[in-house]
Amino acid sequence: MGGGCASHAEAVAVRRRCGAGARGRPGAAGPGLRGASERPGRAGRAGPGPAMAAEGKVTGQSQEQFLLLAKAARGAALASLIHQVLEAPGIYVFGELLDMPAVRELADSEFSPVFRLLTIFAYGTYADYLAEAANLPPLTEAQKNKLRHLSVVTLAAKIKCIPYSVLLEQLQLKNVRQLEDLVIEAVYADVLRGSLDQRNQRLEVDYSIGRDIRREELSTITRTLQEWCQGCEVVLSGIEEQVSRANQHKEQQLALKQQIESEVANLKKTIKVTTAAAAAATSQDPEQHLTELREPAPGTNQRQASKKTSKAKGLRGSTKIWSKSN
Repeated sequence: MGGGCASHAEAVAVRRRCGAGARGRPGAAGPGLRGASERPGRAGRAGPGPAMAAEGKVTGQSQEQFLLLAKAARGAALASLIHQVLEAPGIYVFGELLDMPAVRELADSEFSPVFRLLTIFAYGTYADYLAEAANLPPLTEAQKNKLRHLSVVTLAAKIKCIPYSVLLEQLQLKNVRQLEDLVIEAVYADVLRGSLDQRNQRLEVDYSIGRDIRREELSTITRTLQEWCQGCEVVLSGIEEQVSRANQHKEQQLALKQQIESEVANLKKTIKVTTAAAAAATSQDPEQHLTELREPAPGTNQRQASKKTSKAKGLRGSTKIWSKSN
């Protein structure tokens, strides 16, 4: 496969869930494929590494260069430039190019098939190209792979777990080996991130790039965002209601606490007043009077002890009498 496609050995090394609970095979995986061990010379993490970031920077510069060249190009030169853009690695967004007046003029010229091809790359899929292939310029292998990558992105926007059967049909691939090679190439191009699930025969997508948006789709996007905002307002209203209830409950508890503390303070005052009055009636110090109420009189314990002793003696005497009588 063209465009720097990964080999089948790399495809086999992608994490596969085969057998009973097997999560992967030893080997290499693309930057966005999960669960594989490290490969020498490439970081074993999900997401693009430093080399991928550098490639993205170069790609951005290349796209700007193409846009600058397109401003001055006309006719056949512009059509040739568009073919270069469609084949250039890393360029997957074409909206700015389509909005250029010179490019739009191609729609009504002899190069209208080239303009239509650019439109398919911006908004369509590989199946759309095949449906109009008779009226469109032929694609190189690199262009085919790029359009297939974009087709996977379109599918990923609808479902996150894409069956192999759907991918093979939409991308017109002959076998799973070609499909895995294509997915690994898309991952290395940072078009998508995910995992290949061979046991369930599906591609699980965690992330994919965004595609160009048609002008007629803006109203749908606006409506969706408005519905989302309305949902957020409902949630916010519910949160505010809960906060209000919590504050009311807190105020009630504080009021109850203050009431209890006030009652306790009143009871203490009442007890002090009562004690003072009783002490005044007996000409005693109020504190001393309270102490006497709490502690028993000194002779009380002695009287209770003598009563207990007499009772014990009485029981012993009765025991002796009973024995003699026997």
